[in-house]
Amino acid sequence: MFPNESNGNGNGNGNGYHHQPPPPPPGMGHRERVRRGTRRSRASSSSSSSALTAVRVPEQQQLQRPPCTDFDLAYFHSYSHLGIHQEMIKDRVRTETYREAIMRHQSFIAGKVVVDVGCGTGILSIFCAQAGAKRVYAVDASDIALQANEVVKANNLSDVVIVLHGRVEDVDIDEEVDVIISEWMGYMLLYESMLGSVITARDRWLRPGGLILPSSATLYMAPVTHTDRYTDSIDFWRNVYGIDMSAMISLAKQCAFEEPSVETITGENILTWPHEVKYIDCHSVTIHELETVTSRFKFSSMMRAPLHGFAFWFDVEFNGPAIAPTSYHSTSITDNHIVNGGSQRKKRTNPNEALVLSTAPEDPPTHWQQTLIYLYDPIALEQDQLIEGSATLSQSKENARFMNIHLEYTVGGRSYVKESVMK
Repeated sequence: MFPNESNGNGNGNGNGYHHQPPPPPPGMGHRERVRRGTRRSRASSSSSSSALTAVRVPEQQQLQRPPCTDFDLAYFHSYSHLGIHQEMIKDRVRTETYREAIMRHQSFIAGKVVVDVGCGTGILSIFCAQAGAKRVYAVDASDIALQANEVVKANNLSDVVIVLHGRVEDVDIDEEVDVIISEWMGYMLLYESMLGSVITARDRWLRPGGLILPSSATLYMAPVTHTDRYTDSIDFWRNVYGIDMSAMISLAKQCAFEEPSVETITGENILTWPHEVKYIDCHSVTIHELETVTSRFKFSSMMRAPLHGFAFWFDVEFNGPAIAPTSYHSTSITDNHIVNGGSQRKKRTNPNEALVLSTAPEDPPTHWQQTLIYLYDPIALEQDQLIEGSATLSQSKENARFMNIHLEYTVGGRSYVKESVMK
């Protein structure tokens, strides 16, 4: 049983919190813990920790909670550390775009009820309170919720912002909400994504015609050339202080290019116009739809250059509610237009006023950077040469927060496959 509304652990934290940070799983070293804790927290995903406390959770729901795995323990534990949240807040492109989105939609927020899914330190919840929200439910499954509650109290907002320490799937909110806000995007958009929790919050609480910020997201990809990166990682071993260390090259390729690489590139690295891998309408997307994403691509190189891999990045848009309200208990979609082979998009009231947060190479850098899938060996491209194939992104069966990446592509009559796992 969870503690009741009185302080259940005697540590001075109110609001029914039971602060018992889960230990990292056995055998996980510091480097692995830090690496897994470089992005994404917070309100949930497919599994839960029994050491985390949800506020006002009916006993029947408590008994139905899935078992906690070592991955869950590490995941929630990593987001108890302040450094991760500091990195995100210091990303001015990210934080200021969210603040601008809240102020642009102040007429939808003032006097209304808001849910902040994965609130972290509570900064977005406080922005909503400053915009005049009647009530904000700030939900987070990691122990950072304890500090968020203190931040709320320090800013005299306890009568507006209610911090709920637990998963969106488990906490209880006894009213419909008008607005859902969440910074749910992970590397490559869907890695460790909390979008499933946003969908759950939408289906549980959002009134028809309610506002979701951001309202949509788009994942892009493009082939890239990056000679400096290849030279630094691979060609370095051909002559090391006059010593032939080329025997290291095979291992160097595996170490450098086996897994996806999160780094910053520029528009000069991009060989073609980008391809839209996946468009997500947050008002209608389903959890099942995100389990596997497949998209076919056809690129034409704009220059003669070596192909070193493929880059992925994303945009999110902050738009008002669709012209026709959506019922979140139905799969029907109204007032759409069809794009990119059948994906459906809602029309905006005024497309010229869209607010966009972009992680594209040509835009100001963010902490998301770009995600690159490098080939083990570069492929020489001629100008106008075609690159055709498909990209499949799927949730790992080992851990749904991991992403399996499967690329199949044909260049110059030869076919290739590159598989990678983002852990």
